[in-house]
Amino acid sequence: MSGPRVVVVVKKTPYSRFVEEENDPQVRRLIRRRDPTVVRWLPAHEEHVATLDEVLRVLENLGARTWVVMHGPRVQFDASDAALVVTVGGDGTLLAASHNVDKTPVLGINSAPGSSVGFFCAGHRRVVARMLPRALEGKLEARRLSRMKVTINGRVVSRRVLNEVLFCHETPAAASRYILQNEKRSEPHVSSGFWVGTAAGSTGAIHSAGGEVLPLTSRTLQLVVREPIIAARRKYRMTRVLVPEGHEITAISKMHDARIFLDGPYKRAPVRLADKVAFSLSDQPISVLGLAESKGRGRAAR
Repeated sequence: MSGPRVVVVVKKTPYSRFVEEENDPQVRRLIRRRDPTVVRWLPAHEEHVATLDEVLRVLENLGARTWVVMHGPRVQFDASDAALVVTVGGDGTLLAASHNVDKTPVLGINSAPGSSVGFFCAGHRRVVARMLPRALEGKLEARRLSRMKVTINGRVVSRRVLNEVLFCHETPAAASRYILQNEKRSEPHVSSGFWVGTAAGSTGAIHSAGGEVLPLTSRTLQLVVREPIIAARRKYRMTRVLVPEGHEITAISKMHDARIFLDGPYKRAPVRLADKVAFSLSDQPISVLGLAESKGRGRAAR
């Protein structure tokens, strides 16, 4: 086959994992009882499968050479020779896929809009037949989104953080202790940790934590501290910091067991006592297709 190579990254639904794969008896009982904790699982799964079938059908009709990758905890693939990466799921699927993508454009398809709304997902099942041909022909508008570089003690952990990084103690109930450094300012903190994110990530957890929603085209990073612990005679000045292009912000860990979580719960790295974690704008932006045409800008669960 001589058609364009397309990587399709597919979400694994809770129903497919816990019912179809693991045959979990408790989950099956809850579904039979239509328990509110799982009542949407089967309809969302069926909607997801129908969307995936439509994506694969359209790509086959277009003569594409399709490689399907299931979105797991450590999804990995090589997109260097692909014409397009298509994600079928929600924001979490696209974010996981984005760490494997350099210059290849990405098109996000929200596979179950009835259950979630994907900020990065421009398409859904009813428009797949219209969007995929335009994406492969280069006629679907691409939005270049800034990404973030993260280093620990000068070693690059990632240059492809699209959304945000969470820095905190490895135990959620424990206090996070660190020293923030920005320009000539330095300030010790005790808090629940902090977020650092890109403009694209500013409408998610960072905004919920009190951050500013930045224009999607902004090349500014933003740090927001989570729940700073207010002690006697302590007043923090660096709970919200904007980091312009060409600058970086750093944190020195005062913990032996800290973690950074990159774009969700799957990609993470340990941070030890006295480690220096630096955040700056990456030189590897990503092209996400169709965002200008999508109507909703809500955030989906990962």
